[in-house]
Amino acid sequence: MEDHVIPRRVVIIGGGFAGLFAVRALRRAPVAVTLVDRCAHHTFQPLLYQCASGILSSGQIAQPLRAILRRRENVRCLLATATDVDATERLVHVVLSDGSGLALPYDDLIVGVGVRQSYFGHDEFAEHAPGMKTLDDAHAVRRRLFRAFEMAEAVEDPKERAAWLSFALVGAGPTGVELAGQIREIARHTLDREFSSIDPGQARVLLFDGVDAVLASFGPVLSRRAQRTLESLGVEVHLGAIATEVDERGLTVRRQGGESQRYDARTVLWTAGVEAPPLAGALARATGAKQDRAGRILVEPDLTIAGHPEIRVVGDLMNLNGLPGLAEVAMQSGAYAGRHIRHRVEGRKPSTRPFRYLDLGSAAYISRGRAVVKRGRLHVSGVVGWLIWLFIHIVFLTGFRSRAGAMMSWAVVFASGSRRERAFASGEAHAVDVPEAAAPSPRSA
Repeated sequence: MEDHVIPRRVVIIGGGFAGLFAVRALRRAPVAVTLVDRCAHHTFQPLLYQCASGILSSGQIAQPLRAILRRRENVRCLLATATDVDATERLVHVVLSDGSGLALPYDDLIVGVGVRQSYFGHDEFAEHAPGMKTLDDAHAVRRRLFRAFEMAEAVEDPKERAAWLSFALVGAGPTGVELAGQIREIARHTLDREFSSIDPGQARVLLFDGVDAVLASFGPVLSRRAQRTLESLGVEVHLGAIATEVDERGLTVRRQGGESQRYDARTVLWTAGVEAPPLAGALARATGAKQDRAGRILVEPDLTIAGHPEIRVVGDLMNLNGLPGLAEVAMQSGAYAGRHIRHRVEGRKPSTRPFRYLDLGSAAYISRGRAVVKRGRLHVSGVVGWLIWLFIHIVFLTGFRSRAGAMMSWAVVFASGSRRERAFASGEAHAVDVPEAAAPSPRSA
């Protein structure tokens, strides 16, 4: 009779950068990996704004998880949403796409579900100001952006037209800065001479943030350069301004002096703040882990939860020494967690070295030929910064098809300003009901 050895069961929650790099580290390990994600694809989140602004297609920034992992014989993909963790019985409770439940046993658990958009206690803002965390978000933003110009063309009232040609962004971090620059490029170059009643170049782009600097994490030098670049593009930068009300017709902001001001803008986009998803709270209750103000899990130096060496939290969901929520942090932490499991399963002496993040720098694209890059004491902007940004993103895009397609799209946009990915659906919220009597009758054969 043959001996059947049950491989060690590793459950990885999240198919983002952290989850995929954990899978990569376990590719030759004698383990059975179950990768759980509520989406069937991996999204290159740093380029979501380029999908929203019509530069890249969904297929260029998102790849099916099963296609990425098709050669990983020890990996099983499961389309489901993780809802709870039983740390005593070592079970992950998930809900499948049809609403049924399932319990997944594990010997090791890696949690890398990332974070979601935070509205700082005003979740009602989400209806009128979509964030930028998922592919669906990018599609919703694209619809709002290009539909706004169409509505401005259709209306005749000057005040209403001005409101449709006003775009307000809350949050002057990388996503807000990048998106603000793209909207101005759309108005000045992409849509130039395409409308008969409006001048898209007159569109207002307003960028709000409660802090005193754009791209504050990049340091004062690059922050000032980025603000000058934005203002040269025509972006109106309002710092020290906190959004207190958001509705379908605009927003109200409160400045540091206490005075409030109303801005009419039919398109409001939210790029400020993140928070942990509900699974983080469930994990904290199951393990006794501590959470920070955003709900992220405080982890030990080896990324485990105190008292639970079999559970590791990686990527944006972890809080360790104030590490930023960057793709590179997720990649390195996921790879670290996977290697530790592999070494233990293979019988190697467990490493006591804590996780150390190698800072490869940060980059933000503002407009054609202009970006800012920071790595340690290196501060680069302008065309050189843009070339560095280009190289970084080509390297980390998943799959040859994505890289080749993205390079072609960037070349077209850089050379001509044209954007090939401008198609958008009207959306249920904006569908117009046609009275039955007014609807055209079908033609007879």
